[in-house]
Amino acid sequence: MIKQVIDEVEFKLKEYQDFSWLNNYGTVFSVIDETGSGCISFGIKKNDKKYFFKIAGAKTVNAEISEEESIKLLKEAAVKYKDIKHENLIKLVDAFEYKEFYVVIYEYAEGECLFDHWNFDRYEKTKEITPMMKFKLLPVEKRLKVADKLFSFFESFIDAGYVAVDFYDSSIIYDFENDEVTFCDIDLFRKMPTVNDLGKDYFGTKRLKAPEENELGAVIDEQTSLFTLGAIIFDMFSNISNTQERYNKGYFIPNKLAEFELNGNVYNVLLKATAYNRKDRYKTIKEFKDDFRKNIYA
Repeated sequence: MIKQVIDEVEFKLKEYQDFSWLNNYGTVFSVIDETGSGCISFGIKKNDKKYFFKIAGAKTVNAEISEEESIKLLKEAAVKYKDIKHENLIKLVDAFEYKEFYVVIYEYAEGECLFDHWNFDRYEKTKEITPMMKFKLLPVEKRLKVADKLFSFFESFIDAGYVAVDFYDSSIIYDFENDEVTFCDIDLFRKMPTVNDLGKDYFGTKRLKAPEENELGAVIDEQTSLFTLGAIIFDMFSNISNTQERYNKGYFIPNKLAEFELNGNVYNVLLKATAYNRKDRYKTIKEFKDDFRKNIYA
């Protein structure tokens, strides 16, 4: 592993690669270099505009796939950002090949990632509050607005013929100053129909996986995405005590009612959304959304 610096921003790679070309686009002010996707990302500012550069083909330290596979996935991701339209989805600006890299440029989203695992060591050392902890201190009404945006976003990509893959709290950026939310990282979303072709290695965090996301050959469809949405919303309004149990079993397990902030009716709605057996879940995101809204103030 080596350390490189660009515009006073330090990042790690397995071996040296030239990123000085980024200065053609502006000044680097941030970097994310610890990802399993093999991508490295830079925040770049030019005049009063900020952009987010996601680059595949880099020799990153934490990559779980080859540089070639990383490039393939990022190229496919660029297409998805054109297919899926939603006001809260991060905006694609450009996508192109450059030397050994594939580069996708997005408009920069202000805010904090709700699961920024690359900063966990810092939080532990400084005892600084994490973005998710800060988010859970927001009034319930503000978090309900985020849930509403999530419902809308999930409906939009289902309508476009996609299912969520590896979408979790790390895919949510919240701007605490302006109370605005941005969704990102739809790179692994798949066109329907699709199945789990990786078994237990299917993409996603074990904290929020649906059971079929561990089963080789299982259908991955709207009900799978519905489960994912239910799991995310559950955690937005819960104190979580069963994280280790989720990791051990490999899929999401609901929190206890005593750990849940909203009323029992909503708790039961979320239990149905995240039922282990898909036949016990809602059939569609819309059905789930309508029941959730109906029971918020019941």
